This record gives sequence, structure tokens and C-alpha cells, in this order.
Amino acid sequence: MKTAIRAIQKFFNEADILLLALSVISSVYGIILVSTVTRNMTGNFIPVQISAFFIGIALFVLFSYLDIDIIADKSMLLLIFSLLFVGTLYFWGTGAQDRGNSAWLRFWGVGVQPAEVVKLPFVIIIAKMMVNFKERRTLNSIFSLAQIFFVFGLFFTLIIYVSSDLGSAAIFVFILLVMLYIGDLKMRWFIIGAAVIATVSPLLWNLLAEYQKLRIIALYLPEEYDPTREGILWQAHQSSRAIASGGFTGQGLGQGRVTQTPGGIPEQHTDFIFSVAGEELGLIGCLLIIGLLCAMIIRCFQVGVRSNNPLGLLVCTGLASKFIAQTFENIGMCLELLPVVGITLPFFSYGGSSLVTCFAALGIVSGVKMRPKPIRFRNI
Repeated sequence: MKTAIRAIQKFFNEADILLLALSVISSVYGIILVSTVTRNMTGNFIPVQISAFFIGIALFVLFSYLDIDIIADKSMLLLIFSLLFVGTLYFWGTGAQDRGNSAWLRFWGVGVQPAEVVKLPFVIIIAKMMVNFKERRTLNSIFSLAQIFFVFGLFFTLIIYVSSDLGSAAIFVFILLVMLYIGDLKMRWFIIGAAVIATVSPLLWNLLAEYQKLRIIALYLPEEYDPTREGILWQAHQSSRAIASGGFTGQGLGQGRVTQTPGGIPEQHTDFIFSVAGEELGLIGCLLIIGLLCAMIIRCFQVGVRSNNPLGLLVCTGLASKFIAQTFENIGMCLELLPVVGITLPFFSYGGSSLVTCFAALGIVSGVKMRPKPIRFRNI
């Protein structure tokens, strides 16, 4: 009993309670929003989300106690697990109607998105590689970068090949770039990379499916490709219209004219939950979401910087960049500013795997905060 009490005291004294509080507040807010738009829908949406909420809290506590250095030492196992887990989509992957991908594994009616889950081991694997190269003063060598991009390419290519989930794959690109920048990769490599991407961009464009190309082109040339906003732009246009109609205070929880209309915004409880907040709770509701997510992101960076641990800094940076990319892309597509690619809003969108992964990610950050700088890193 005394041991349990001491463990609880240690957690509240040393873990990042601010991150836990922010994640709990955001999750409860998200559950409220999901409940308003799924009350007339068939499915166990709220039980699933509440279950994921409690599992997420448990994982936050668990990862707060796990040593990130020990986990990172198992990078090869993490890599094998990640590739095999994503690879199962080739055989058993499913997708929502009209999404054009097969990014989900479904068990007894509950979906798991492997690409969402493996973002965490991806961050840890890349961070461990970069720390090893920095210790040997070889991070900026061609050979070291080739190894990093090879691992990145395994994740990126496999996700695209087995699930056609371009949105999730793009998140990995952003995570990698931010981690390389924070890890002191010389600017010349970013310039060379930009030049290479510009050179091969026509080839990359041709690799996109036709519907993916249309989503991008129509967004910036709407008068030519979808002047009535009833075609490829309909979903995003409905979302931005709903947000605009909410005004400053919204139309009232559960009273949104667009979001409460069946089929008014497809996937509004997942990818377009921000439009629910905009229409029903107005600008105030939207700013609260943005404020909570920004506070989490800033806190992740703070913990990484204050850890004085190269591995901790890179892991916290990578996880923060995951939240940045998903938040920016999700809100951007809800405002009809970015293409619709099927990205959830962290902590707010419906989705058990997304919610659990977000809690686990912040638990890892909390774990970095709880530990002093390892001896082997003190001279770096």
C-alpha cells in the first residue's frame, strides 16, 4: 500500500501534469462534440471514444514511467514491428467509402489505424539514429543521411503502397524535416533536398491518383474544376460554410444547421470535427481548440529543451511536429484552404487509435520530463 502511495506521489510530483490536464480537457471537449453529431447515427461512437479515453490515460501514466533511452535501444525491434504492423493492411486493410484508401484494420467493429500508431516508433527510431550519428560527429555525412532516409523511405513507401493514405504519409515527411532541423543538419542539405524535390516533382505528381490530383487542383482553380462547389470541393465547402455560419458564439451545442443535417458534412465526427465546433460554438469554440493544441505543442518543445538530453529533445520535437502537422492540415482542410486528405484533429476527432496514440505520445514527453540527463549524453 505504501509503495502504491509513493508511486502515485512520484507521478504527481514528477510527471507532466500540465500535459495530462490539457489532454484530458481536450478529450472531454472532443467527446462532447462527437456526441452532438453522432446521436442520430448508428454505431457505438461514444462508448468507443470513452474507452479509448481511459486507455489513453493509462498509457500516459505507463509511458511516463518508461525510460525513453531503454525503448530507443530497441530501435530495430520497433522498426520490425512498425513495418509488419503497417504491412498487415495489404491483407486486411479496409477504408471508409469514397476515401480511396485502405488505412484501417477492423476488429469487432472497432477500427485501428496502423499509420497513426507507428508515428511514435518512427520518431523514436529516427531520434536514436540521429543521436548515434551526432555522438560520432557524422550526422552531416552522406552515408548517415542515406541511412536516415532509407528508414524514412520504408515507412513512407509502405504506407502509400498498402493503404494509399497520402495524408498520413505526408505527416512523416514533416516530422522528419523538423527533427533534422532541430538536430542541426546543415542548411546546405535542405537546399539540396529542395532542389531534388523540385526536379522530381513532375514524377511525384504523376504518381498521384486522379482523385488526389483533382482535390489539389480544384482547390486552387475552383472556377474551372468545380464552380458550383458541388463536386470535388463539396465536403470542404460545406465545412467552411458551417464554420462561417457559427459567428462569434455559434448556433448552440447540437443546433448546427449544417452539422446536424444527416450527410451535411460527411465524416464530420472524424476529419471535420472542427466544423462542428465552428458552427455550434462559434469562434470562441474554435479558438479554445486551437489554444489547447498550441499549449500542448509548446509544452512538448519546452520539455525537450529543458531535458538537456539530445534524445529527449529530438523525441519531444518529433512528437510536437506530429501534432503541428495534423492540426495545421486538419484545420486547413476544414477551412477550405488545404486539400482534403483524411487527417484527424488530435484529441478532438472520433477515433480510438488516434486518441490512444495522442495520449501515449504525451506520456512519452512526460517520461522525458521525469528523468535526468543520462550520463553518456552529458558531454554532447
